[in-house]
Amino acid sequence: MEKSSKSLLHHAGFGNGTVPAWITVITLLMLSTIGYTETAMYKPNWESLDSRPIPQWFDDAKFGIFVVWGVYSVPSWAPKGEYAEWYWGHALRKDHPTHVFHNKTYGEKFRYQDFVEDFRAELFDPEQWADLFERSGAKYVVMTAQYHDGFCLWPSPYAWNWNSVDIGPHRDLIGDLTEPVRKRNIKMGYYYSVYEWFHPFYLADVDKYVEEHFHPQFKDLVTRYKPDILFMDGEWDHDSATWRTPELLAWLYNESPCREEIVVNDRWGKETRGVHGGYYTTEYGIVYGKKKPGEEFRQHKWEESRGMGSSYGYNRNEDIFEYKSATELIHLLVDIVSMGGNLLLDIGPTADGRIPVIMQERMIQIGEWLGVNGEAIYGTRPWRENGEGDTIRYTRKEDAVYAICMSWPGPERILRLPKTTPQTQVSMLGKDGLLKWHEDSDGLHIAIPPLSVDEVPCRHAYTLKLTHVE
Repeated sequence: MEKSSKSLLHHAGFGNGTVPAWITVITLLMLSTIGYTETAMYKPNWESLDSRPIPQWFDDAKFGIFVVWGVYSVPSWAPKGEYAEWYWGHALRKDHPTHVFHNKTYGEKFRYQDFVEDFRAELFDPEQWADLFERSGAKYVVMTAQYHDGFCLWPSPYAWNWNSVDIGPHRDLIGDLTEPVRKRNIKMGYYYSVYEWFHPFYLADVDKYVEEHFHPQFKDLVTRYKPDILFMDGEWDHDSATWRTPELLAWLYNESPCREEIVVNDRWGKETRGVHGGYYTTEYGIVYGKKKPGEEFRQHKWEESRGMGSSYGYNRNEDIFEYKSATELIHLLVDIVSMGGNLLLDIGPTADGRIPVIMQERMIQIGEWLGVNGEAIYGTRPWRENGEGDTIRYTRKEDAVYAICMSWPGPERILRLPKTTPQTQVSMLGKDGLLKWHEDSDGLHIAIPPLSVDEVPCRHAYTLKLTHVE
């Protein structure tokens, strides 16, 4: 990315009235001769905002870890198949199983706010979490900064006595995790809910809520921690004009301290998903071999988010059968990447700050697979076809096409889509040497040498690298 003359001058103190305008103009002309360019000034309307390209790092990253953690992690309960992080809202509905569970377990007089005393995070080890994220192969992390209950995981001055420093853990959980994550060269971002279920401003006057709470709190989060990515949510009650989010995005793109590399999603108003904003989002929307994104997503950068089970927040009501296996999660990742998307895979820590062991295991298994096959995932783009049936998915780079086989491909794998040239070569990621092949009317026949269990390069899926094919 080109260096910005505007941002350079801003940091040098130009434009604040202390430097004469003629000096600023001459400085801009001088900078333009040595490779600096004026930053595009985005306007607070969707035509202008949508013209901003997604920073390339996000399209190259492919895989991220979502961390949904908060006061709801104390009761950590929902009916199977539902979101545990919706505990407060569901507990107030007399027709919902969570209401019955809450009254039976804690009593009718026990308020949701009372759970915060047990949200202590006493076993939270940011270095250990960051190590796991690195071992998973994730290139970015998105951590809950504020959920619909309004509780903040940083010392927000707009959430007095309802944030993780004033009460509960008495720690800046956002700040504590951000440093070790970035130290490992992993991008760090935050989830932020546009609305709060029970904020008095929101219930009484949406305009006042936007002006005096939402916008200043959002800017405080961005200014303090300079996120690489923002995952917005909770936008569905009002359109973007009511939330005044185009105005907020113009500030984010033009003036914020992370304006050059910030990536945002599409949840800025009830009309914006899959239409406006940055990358488009699906949520438990992709099922390998069955459910794919709509065509509008195939023409735009997108991301699927989901938990390993059926909830984002930790749900102790789930059992082993609710969790996807490592094979299923890796196949899902491959499928999504072959269609141009990213996978944001969620973990739900416990109230005391532990990542459940089954989630740790899944992350490490994915990381081990990426350690062998990451070349076919990171930095790739969709090929002319994303796959052949349920058995093959394709990705590409400038110098190679990757055929990712969802089961062991031997002793021979036939690929029907690639067309060979006299220079074609085939290999398997994780194994030395070239593979023998021949082509006939049935397709490209690739001979797979017999390998012992100890010689197989990985588990779950296997990548054939093709060079000089059409």
